[in-house]
Amino acid sequence: MPLSEQEQKLLDEMERSLYHNDADFVSAVGGARGRLNYGSLVLGILLAIVGLGVVIVGVVIHAPIVGILGFAVMFTGVLVALKRSRLSAVRGAGARSSKSGSSRSKAGFMDRLNDRWDNRDEKNE
Repeated sequence: MPLSEQEQKLLDEMERSLYHNDADFVSAVGGARGRLNYGSLVLGILLAIVGLGVVIVGVVIHAPIVGILGFAVMFTGVLVALKRSRLSAVRGAGARSSKSGSSRSKAGFMDRLNDRWDNRDEKNE
């Protein structure tokens, strides 16, 4: 169900206000996710597979210490696989320090998206 014109204007105003008044929150929620580091993803998957193998060996030879060690290796592998790249974290911190520039560019981006959304029916006709 589409928003009425008044509701759309109110939503746009609230969005601009959020970008203007609380740019730290917007950058923390929107930009601090980062990208996956594919090298650490592959290493983490390999560690998880090796850890799973060690757990299986520990079960087969009835050695709980070996199984616990395998679980620790497997858990470490999952953590390494999900690790984000440091470069994106540095970019996120830089975006937080320059509030005015980043909030203007994000607000402009959102305005362009809204304009494209509003004009989508005109292009199809």
